[in-house]
Amino acid sequence: MKKIYSASNLMEAQIVLDLLEHAYIPAKIFNQHAQGVAGEIPFTHAYPEIWIIREDDFERAKRIIDTYENTPVATGNVQCPSCGEDNPANFQLCWKCGGGLEMAENRQFT
Repeated sequence: MKKIYSASNLMEAQIVLDLLEHAYIPAKIFNQHAQGVAGEIPFTHAYPEIWIIREDDFERAKRIIDTYENTPVATGNVQCPSCGEDNPANFQLCWKCGGGLEMAENRQFT
């Protein structure tokens, strides 16, 4: 086993774990429950860690994590072509009518 990532919180650790598992890279989260004792131990020792099972997967897993860390976050809004409602840019379906936002000819960000 080899440590590949330290997450700032458990949710981020789970996202990275899911990305690795979708790429058929077996991994585990360690320190899942350590944040509760962060005052007793150094806070850097309480961060959730991702460890890969097979060391042969290290380079491929590192590329997946680098892509995750460097993917820009979509901000702003997009207008639903069906009902005209504003939706966050990362939505695929309109929250109001359920219409598909990815099908819009022109994704107008505001």
